[in-house]
Amino acid sequence: MNNTKKLILSSLLLALSMLLPFLTGQIPQIGNMLTPMHIPVLLCGFLCGWPYGLIIGFIAPLLRFFLFGMPPLIPIGILMTFELATYGFVSGYIFNKVKPTLSKIYITLIISMICGRIIWGITSYILANILNMDFSLQIYINLAFITAIPGIIFQLITIPAIVFKLGSNHSKTVLR
Repeated sequence: MNNTKKLILSSLLLALSMLLPFLTGQIPQIGNMLTPMHIPVLLCGFLCGWPYGLIIGFIAPLLRFFLFGMPPLIPIGILMTFELATYGFVSGYIFNKVKPTLSKIYITLIISMICGRIIWGITSYILANILNMDFSLQIYINLAFITAIPGIIFQLITIPAIVFKLGSNHSKTVLR
């Protein structure tokens, strides 16, 4: 895929990251569980590569805050900025190094999700210390993993299916 196509697809995925939260935004608990902004960013990394995934992941929460006031910039928007940038980077970087089989798509996705949540935890710890907020291992596990189980399952179902479908219709060179 040439750079123009990657830029267009990245722009579409950025727009999708702005729109998907409206589907769950009326009930914040559902939005927190389904993590709708994660999906377009992860797809961007897989389909367009790590530079695009990193940039889209970094700017999506900030842009959404400045356009719509959500997520709140501090602390959630800042945390999501680093988490989503990590998702976009890791998914694009690893996927570029492997043959796009279904099992490797899953492995890449799981590694990306774990890395993003680790970065979220580190950033949360730093921000909690700066803002004098409570943050513990139990809070981290609850927010990063337990609360997000529905979103994790949804991502594990949808993202590999989309990436695999695109990969089965085209060679890896077309995806890249």
